[in-house]
Amino acid sequence: MRILLLGMNGQVGWELQRTLICLGDVIGLDHRALDMAHKESIQSCIREIQPQIIVNATAYTDVDRAEAEPEKAFAVNGVAPGVLAEEARAIDALLVHYSTDYVFDGKKGAAYSEEDLPNPINTYGKSKLKGEQAVQQVDATFFIFRTSWVYSMRKPSFVTKALDWARRQPHLRIVDDQIGNPTWSRILAQLTTQVLLLACQNGKDWSRERKGLYHLAGSGFASRYEVVQKIFANLPKDFPLSAKSISPASTKEFLDVAERPLFSALDTTQFLSSFGIKIPGWETSLQLALADYFIADRSLT
Repeated sequence: MRILLLGMNGQVGWELQRTLICLGDVIGLDHRALDMAHKESIQSCIREIQPQIIVNATAYTDVDRAEAEPEKAFAVNGVAPGVLAEEARAIDALLVHYSTDYVFDGKKGAAYSEEDLPNPINTYGKSKLKGEQAVQQVDATFFIFRTSWVYSMRKPSFVTKALDWARRQPHLRIVDDQIGNPTWSRILAQLTTQVLLLACQNGKDWSRERKGLYHLAGSGFASRYEVVQKIFANLPKDFPLSAKSISPASTKEFLDVAERPLFSALDTTQFLSSFGIKIPGWETSLQLALADYFIADRSLT
């Protein structure tokens, strides 16, 4: 089994390198090796490698910068996934592509299902929605996994930033009106690999029958404020804590360039129903991520 992993050094891609090797030979590429904004480069790469599985963990993820660079955001997030789907169809490969909760406007007031109509309110969300649509318009075998609030413990993310704030600032104000599914990149990679293992074991008809769009994110949802509270509750006793208090704040108090959906949590029921794989709760995953992080931190001292 030959697997092409795109975005190998990103939050999810780095973890995928370590889980996909159980399934076959992994050819990992980063943005330096493959320009995802260049259609011909994508085509040439896939035609040369001839993978049986393509996992696209690349994305233009800077939500605020996307407002100033819409062409680049749409090239990587909107156009490239369609090119991947066309090439996957041509060689009968399975494509995995990741999307985002930011395709929704956050006004539903409850967790979104796959049947809810998207209505993105920023350039990033619009570009990711275009990518979903581009893949769906091609008659390929694909899994689109919409995820939410992905964090890594080895790259800058909301969780690692919160730890840094806790070390440096005496008082933290954290928004409590943005709600989503905190998702550890390692769990996302492991769940993706479990789906691909089932695909390898059950054959191409199994994947074709189940192809489509799924919500795949940490089970349950929380506000940013609740996530930071959970982080504080799991700090080791010797953590160099400067913050004496945490208080809730409104999104309006912060001058973000791009508008964020306030309640963009995802309902993951369909993923469990289709694949029979349980998604861990976001609190459990966060506890594991923090424990792993602090163990690794001590090993370096």
